[in-house]
Amino acid sequence: MPETINFDHTNDELVEAFTNVMWVEESALRNGPFSDLTVKEVHTVDAISMYEEKSASQVAKIVHLTPSAMTTAIDRLVDKGYVERRRSLNDRRVVKLGLTHKGRVVYRAHQAFHRGVTHSLFKGTDNAQALVLVDAIHNLKEYLKSLISAQ
Repeated sequence: MPETINFDHTNDELVEAFTNVMWVEESALRNGPFSDLTVKEVHTVDAISMYEEKSASQVAKIVHLTPSAMTTAIDRLVDKGYVERRRSLNDRRVVKLGLTHKGRVVYRAHQAFHRGVTHSLFKGTDNAQALVLVDAIHNLKEYLKSLISAQ
């Protein structure tokens, strides 16, 4: 006989999980070697990425900031030593963002944290359950994207 799902309990668990992810990120920053960063700044570093240089407008779109707010955020990250502006060798008018050594360390730490969260989601699942979980995560992502685009 299949179990029934308690929607309210599952909703509470999901809200608590989201809250705890934010709390862990904030606590790790406050008490760790990157205490000069905010969670939003870490997500900006993550959006810049280690593997490709992006423009400020590309990063602004990823982290949902206006271009002027992105300029201010990048200025702060440059001043703190996590990000650098790099002029294109082909066209000096083009400025891309790249991570400094310090920025790459933050990027790797942030990626490791989120990979740990993802691994914990799949712990104890068989392949069929994992595929359902992958679909559920995709559905959640699409729902959140629809809320963002509606704004």
